[in-house]
Amino acid sequence: MPNEAPIQALINVMAALRHPETGCPWDKEQDFPTIAPYTIEEAYEVRAAIASGDPARLKDELGDLLFQVVYHARLAQERGWFDFNDVTAGVTEKMIRRHPHVFAAEAARGAAGQSAAWEAQKEAERGRLAQTGTLDGVAEALPALKRAQKLSARAARVGFDWPDAAAVLEKLDEETRELRAELAAAAPERIADELGDLLFVLANLARKLGQDAETCLEGANEKFIRRFNRVEELLAQAGKTPREAGLDEMEALWAKAKREGL
Repeated sequence: MPNEAPIQALINVMAALRHPETGCPWDKEQDFPTIAPYTIEEAYEVRAAIASGDPARLKDELGDLLFQVVYHARLAQERGWFDFNDVTAGVTEKMIRRHPHVFAAEAARGAAGQSAAWEAQKEAERGRLAQTGTLDGVAEALPALKRAQKLSARAARVGFDWPDAAAVLEKLDEETRELRAELAAAAPERIADELGDLLFVLANLARKLGQDAETCLEGANEKFIRRFNRVEELLAQAGKTPREAGLDEMEALWAKAKREGL
């Protein structure tokens, strides 16, 4: 309809795609588990768009992410669970409940006070869901580094934490020694276990330093790409491929790329 609200138009598009007779063959076959990976991917695309600083790209990616919400809501509606309006009503009520300093007659708080109140609200919500453990409610589907950081932050709230970053570095040294010891035995399962401990401590170190472990690793990934691309470019200028050059020459070019500020 010409005067149809944009969100309702999107909901209607989704319904048409899922129509059992005239819908898209691919969309009709999808279910929650098959769509979930696309939802996660779109969330990361939004993050990349934010980093790019391109408003048009961000608008486009936010639309793609919104479509994922509409998709899951449609799947639920077909099962008689809830629909998109229920989703929006639920999150609206939750945000109002978690911000009484804005939506209720409660004294205004500073940022720190509001953070504490927010956590108290979530604790109460977990209680209503029978989530009584300190670590209950930390999403299992998070990337491993992100989840490690959230788990350790949750434990830190009840006092289970290192006093400072220096203490975490000492633990890092300890875990590195344990990994070295397992390398001699060469038992894959033990190496994996110790390597996991090392990564978990690194996630804790990022938290203690006020950094996001995922963001730090993403930055390292991009830096590696820039420098390795430069190595290949320099090799190509010399008429060589990486396989032809060998490790020593590539390391020398890597150092050159580093000196160039890449």
